Amino acid sequence: MNAATPLHLLKIENGIAVVTLNRPEAMNSLNTQLRTELLALLPQLDLRDDVRVIIITGAGDRAFCTGADLKERSTRSTEAMVLDRHTMVAKWTSAIAGLRKPVIAAINGYCMAGGFELALQCDIAIASERAVFSLPEVTHGFFPGGGACQRLPRLIGIQKAKELIFTGRRWDAQEALAFGMVSKLAPHDQVMAEALALAQRIAANPPIAVIQAKSALNQSQETGVTAGLRFDNEAWVGCMHSDEWKEKLGGFVRKERKA
Repeated sequence: MNAATPLHLLKIENGIAVVTLNRPEAMNSLNTQLRTELLALLPQLDLRDDVRVIIITGAGDRAFCTGADLKERSTRSTEAMVLDRHTMVAKWTSAIAGLRKPVIAAINGYCMAGGFELALQCDIAIASERAVFSLPEVTHGFFPGGGACQRLPRLIGIQKAKELIFTGRRWDAQEALAFGMVSKLAPHDQVMAEALALAQRIAANPPIAVIQAKSALNQSQETGVTAGLRFDNEAWVGCMHSDEWKEKLGGFVRKERKA
């Protein structure tokens, strides 16, 4: 029996891995196969020496990701969905956020439900000016349980998060920028170019510095200031043991001596 055709595309070049959700006919929605592929792929990319930054985007020009594949869910029993929630989905909700290396979401269209929760796991988001966002789960009788109820209030504040989740309404790219959900907007045909340019700037820096900075920044969302500062100290020490830091410092000293 032949293996299923992969539902993602992967390209690695100049330290940047571009992962494309490749289900354009289904608005790049997440079915079991695609989630399984990403759960296997992302940790591998995180460990590769030739990958410094990861970009996640969607195939086609209509959607980044519209969340779970509801057609697939409609065929499953309640018991099967509950089991899936306690196994695969429990891992999925931190699969991207838990990576050591920076992850950029290149949002090239509809970004909804679990697709928006995927973007919330990423470190930085670049969005098309035509992007449309929503968390419509309450209109279907449940709620966004893939991380939005935890991550969104930390990003935009509890009242605005409640408004968006309780109403299930859509919001556009300009609102997303104003809320601080995305770092930058780009013309629709320039989203990947902007994401790649940003990734290149990050990838040009010593990986240990970026990895430790991400670790410290993530810790700021989990702890108080005092505990966070203690964590910063240890993360900083990790940089000091790196050959890259010693090389950079030596270059700075040599430049000062020549001046």
